[in-house]
Amino acid sequence: MLARAALACALVAALGAAGCRGPYRDVAERIANDAGRSDGAYVKVAALATEVGARLSGTPALERAIAWARDTLARDGHENVALEPVTVPHWSRGAEAAEIVAPAPRKLAVLALGGSVGTPPEGVTAEVAVVSTFEELAALGAGARGKIVLFDHAMRAGEPPGASYGHALPFRREGASRAAKLGAVAVLVRSLTARSLGAPHTGAMKYADDGSPRIPAAAISVEDAELLARLAHLGPVKVHLALGAETHPGAPSANVIAELRGRERPDEIVVISAHLDSWDVGQGAQDDGAGCAIVMESLATLRRLGLRPRRTIRVVLYTNEENGGAGANGYAAAHAAELPRHVAAFEVDSGAGAPRGFSTDGPQPWAGDAKRLANLLAPIRATAIIPSFPGEDIMALKRAGVPLLGLSLDNEHYFDVHHSVADTLDKIDPANLRRDVAALATMAYVVADRAETWRR
Repeated sequence: MLARAALACALVAALGAAGCRGPYRDVAERIANDAGRSDGAYVKVAALATEVGARLSGTPALERAIAWARDTLARDGHENVALEPVTVPHWSRGAEAAEIVAPAPRKLAVLALGGSVGTPPEGVTAEVAVVSTFEELAALGAGARGKIVLFDHAMRAGEPPGASYGHALPFRREGASRAAKLGAVAVLVRSLTARSLGAPHTGAMKYADDGSPRIPAAAISVEDAELLARLAHLGPVKVHLALGAETHPGAPSANVIAELRGRERPDEIVVISAHLDSWDVGQGAQDDGAGCAIVMESLATLRRLGLRPRRTIRVVLYTNEENGGAGANGYAAAHAAELPRHVAAFEVDSGAGAPRGFSTDGPQPWAGDAKRLANLLAPIRATAIIPSFPGEDIMALKRAGVPLLGLSLDNEHYFDVHHSVADTLDKIDPANLRRDVAALATMAYVVADRAETWRR
């Protein structure tokens, strides 16, 4: 309790010293004080990670998470708590194994990529061809026929993590189809992380819709990818891969909605959002349990303080971000008539690090004004307005011209555990969550309350 009180005092004192001017300084202080004393966000993510855990689309675990979110939002006293039905993809990984069979037997840590087909029941055994770029794959040409292609593209420590992840992502998403066109029988992908302790990191892949063969695809750990590359440099390496992955018919699911209704313009909406689903490994604590907790607690903070803005603030907890985006598309379709009245949409989906500010969908004419508003967050060093990717789910609102902002968090260690068995509650710092709630609740309230809106 002492640590929470000290944080609250520091936040309020810093706000006073920062010299912030304007009508929202007192509001920012009240939010900082409340958020700095509360462990509400940590309690929420702990419940989701512990009582539900991994929750992939189409599974009973995700439906338990949806019920938990609905009930928690209702207990917090929010208005218009509802489930909005969405049909989502249903993919399961089944049993899986991989091992080097020559030159010396050795088991490999492996996770099928989401959406992959399975191997035949007996698996596939083939020589490995190692490439690190698509140009190297093209140069391999007919040499890929009958091989298991390993994409050994490294995310480098020291580079901006988000940019490094973006550079590596195409190998996971597109690698299987590109290799299949050259006659490969399967692909392995080096996990998308710069740091690893032997754990593979899964994620979504997508087959090309051009009639090319659909071959099995799996992630292996950084250590195993480097081992295979070293062995292949010395001579032929043969690997056996067995994946029990299957795609099932679509399954019923739902987005979870709750509101703090506006006092003057309730039909104008500011969305604050995250996604409830996770991959089927780990606990989904950072991706995106923390985001859900930050969003839910931000609304709870405003309600506790009696801060009812001019416009409505709406929580949206999306289903199926990880392997399909059905929740985001479903929300955009269900609310198409009111999207012109959406004033802004915030998303939280980058872990549980300390807040740095907000990302926008590229340079925006209103970025300067957003920067002025974010100066209220100077005490927690969350004033940056970054022209970068704001979040996967709110991008479905881009076509309607809704201003998009992602809560930008310190992600130095986010990809260390991303999409892996290591995405667990123990990696989350409650003090960071308090700052994250203060940042999101303040910015969302100000955008929802002030007279002006941003040019669409």
